[in-house]
Amino acid sequence: MKISELYITKQAGQTKIQQLVHSITEAISNGRMKEGDTLPSVNQLSSQSGFSRDTVFKAYSILKKRTVIESAPTKGYFVANETYKVFLLLDDFSAFKEQLYQSFRKNLPESYSVDLLFHHYNEEVFNQLIQNSLGRYSMYIVMNIDHRTISPVLDKIDPNKLLVLDMDNPSGRNRNYLVQDFNRAVLQCLEEGGPQIRKYDQLIMVYSEKDTPHPAESVTAVKRFCENHQITFRKINRVNAVPLKKGQAWFVIRDADLVEVIKKCRANKLKLGQDVGVLSYNDSPMKQIVGGGISVISTDFEKMGGLAAEFVKNKQPIQKVLPTLLTLRESL
Repeated sequence: MKISELYITKQAGQTKIQQLVHSITEAISNGRMKEGDTLPSVNQLSSQSGFSRDTVFKAYSILKKRTVIESAPTKGYFVANETYKVFLLLDDFSAFKEQLYQSFRKNLPESYSVDLLFHHYNEEVFNQLIQNSLGRYSMYIVMNIDHRTISPVLDKIDPNKLLVLDMDNPSGRNRNYLVQDFNRAVLQCLEEGGPQIRKYDQLIMVYSEKDTPHPAESVTAVKRFCENHQITFRKINRVNAVPLKKGQAWFVIRDADLVEVIKKCRANKLKLGQDVGVLSYNDSPMKQIVGGGISVISTDFEKMGGLAAEFVKNKQPIQKVLPTLLTLRESL
């Protein structure tokens, strides 16, 4: 193939070796290079790219180790296997999304290249990232921006190559998804933890439609639970909206609100799990140890990442609502 077809991109933060590895992998992923195609020799690529022979040789060595390319005495370097470039769009960066990503990456072959991006619940950013990705990737893994609707821009992606994660209403949908149940499953978790929660006089949920990127169905589930058990329920937009005092159980979605509740407990010398109860959404390693352990309602993001990787590798349809479970720790 011609060296010009490699389109060597010089990205900030990448070494020259990384630039070569990325450019060759991308050329294979996008179909410009096929299995069996011959690559330029080390001397040719060095001369035409301006990179040193040592740089080219090290890049080729990395690709050989990943079984992306091979070499033979009479044939030189050639493409061994077609690589796949995966578009992974998550909502934001957090501890449990890190678990998802690490599991996803761990369960993919090294020859699979993954571009990780975030939309931060900004619809304009979401649409632009999807639009710019069209035709550039083998598979698309997208964390949806809304629980009730699917963005029209996703209809531009081949449904066989698209997997929607976390938030979506799967009813009547003919597409691949791995999602949570934010309503009935939450109610079931609360019922399971009923004896611990009923120790408290009041259940306060910190939730703002504007600031909390979480389906409002969970608020409905918490309110229904409180009505079923004659527990006083109150929804507030921010932690400081009401004074924290003994006899309250707090249910928080955002980690920032969890931190504020714990700080207020310490400032008022109130003990978690005895004076004040705390329940958080979405588990993370830190919640297993903070304050003796924070009770959580959460799906298994490591499992979500693993199943997403299986979809990418096997390209088999998947439509699954992952279980949401209660983990009781000392905070209740």
